[in-house]
Amino acid sequence: MNSHRISFRPGTCFAATAIAMLAASFMTTGAHAATATAPMAVTATVQSACIVVATPLAFGTYDPTSGSVKDANSTITVTCTSGTSFTVGLNPGSTSGATVTTRQMANGTNRLSYALYSDINHTTNWGNTPGTDTPTATTATAVPSLLTVYGRISASQNVPAGAYTDSVTVTVNY
Repeated sequence: MNSHRISFRPGTCFAATAIAMLAASFMTTGAHAATATAPMAVTATVQSACIVVATPLAFGTYDPTSGSVKDANSTITVTCTSGTSFTVGLNPGSTSGATVTTRQMANGTNRLSYALYSDINHTTNWGNTPGTDTPTATTATAVPSLLTVYGRISASQNVPAGAYTDSVTVTVNY
């Protein structure tokens, strides 16, 4: 029987182990496949949209004998997708026979006339036709747009006492 004798010199064991580990690491990297890359497109379409909220226009108590007009304000808040151009219109109201220039509140068959304006001086009627009788188009930003509606009941309307109401539809065109 042949006997082989293996002898190690000091420091050669460490060197042999390091060489073996280095060789093993090259073998494992060879097992990895090559890499390839490609761009992935990511898209979205942002839709134009608007939300509108209006506070009630409450005139309070009107005295037809005082000879004075009665004014009140309402606020319309419009929130649209940023960059969206919009106009806001106000219809004639729900009372039969009313128009955007002669709005009326009703109490049964009795009528109390009032008007809605887009300016504090009560000179620019607020209607429902963009480009004609609505405020100038506005372009939305990240902040909601606040528009004031200026209402006025003209003086000396001889109407019976009671609660008068109407409902005006606010329309945002965008």
